[in-house]
Amino acid sequence: MYFENTGIENTVIDLNLLDDLMKKHGLVRAGQWDYERVTYDKKYDIKEGIFYLRVFGFTKDGDVGAHDANITLLKPVVGKHYYPHGVEYGDGEVFPTHLQKSCEKTLSALKADLAAFEIHA
Repeated sequence: MYFENTGIENTVIDLNLLDDLMKKHGLVRAGQWDYERVTYDKKYDIKEGIFYLRVFGFTKDGDVGAHDANITLLKPVVGKHYYPHGVEYGDGEVFPTHLQKSCEKTLSALKADLAAFEIHA
């Protein structure tokens, strides 16, 4: 399930600062990156299952591995984890209301923090 109009889509921010801000809100990059893309996850282990709030980003001209990149954020999504297959985001998934509200709260707080550091071209 994608979150529309969160205000973080297309935000551009320095990777190192982004790592710190995301961590503050429980979103972790860990090993989920390559030289042009990043994924930040917040895990929800609730009675309905395991879910992940994900925020994806990419760089147009930087190098994530060298920690020298400005990241453009994409539309956030929440998905349900199925062992051993992975995370599903599809229309057939059921996302509890309390999970959606928690994700929206996290994204709203993240938006407020990002606004202070956004790079304007």
